Amino acid sequence: MQILRAGNHYQPFRGPFTITRIQPSDILDVETNDTAFGPLSTIDHAIMKKGLTIKMHEHVNDEIFSYVWEGTSYHKDSAGFEAPIAPGKLMMMNAGKSFWHEEKVKEEYVEMLQIFFRPHTADLPSNIQFHDKPTDNRDWYEMVGPEGSDAPLVVRQSGYVLDAHPKAGDVLQVPQYEGMKPFLYVLDGSIQIGDNTVHKQEAVTDLEDDLPPITAIEDTTVVLFVVDMNAAASNSGTISGMSKRR
Repeated sequence: MQILRAGNHYQPFRGPFTITRIQPSDILDVETNDTAFGPLSTIDHAIMKKGLTIKMHEHVNDEIFSYVWEGTSYHKDSAGFEAPIAPGKLMMMNAGKSFWHEEKVKEEYVEMLQIFFRPHTADLPSNIQFHDKPTDNRDWYEMVGPEGSDAPLVVRQSGYVLDAHPKAGDVLQVPQYEGMKPFLYVLDGSIQIGDNTVHKQEAVTDLEDDLPPITAIEDTTVVLFVVDMNAAASNSGTISGMSKRR
């Protein structure tokens, strides 16, 4: 079992828009300039303050999953969609060849994850998807999956994303997908897994054995990524193709 502690993360932005950038390969016992854990490239744990506008900007060859944990972010894009993104309102932007979007925070601060996968192929058509889900699921809810899966949002890659909101004392089995490996991220709260305690903005994996059950030490939100570590992927993405930074 390997654990990525919070002190290892990089912060490219601080202030009204603060990003803690989780570079998933940091959990691996290897020296590399690549950020990715399989095709999972980057997790931006962002806090955006009231009145912030992130102006219209372009993404190319990024598969971007937006998961708001608290507050409301107002989305606008080059496909003509405008929508509030809030807890329980999921958004997947398949940028492909080119996709532009803007985000605003109007009346409250926002805490969210922007999750970047590398697509299996560069320069695919752009697309945007939305899905509504419960915000109080104590067990796992499958949010994202590859083409042909039963997941409500499609990522053009061999990977899944699930969340759970266990209450203190809840015990959850970690789902397994054949041929894939887990990257379990604690968005808020803390868990016990085996002999280890894992806190907010920390992650755990095991490349050799299945992860044991997790116990919520307090009310917690966990996000589970399960990916094919050997999946073919384009590294030409605006964010997902970036090299590791410190």
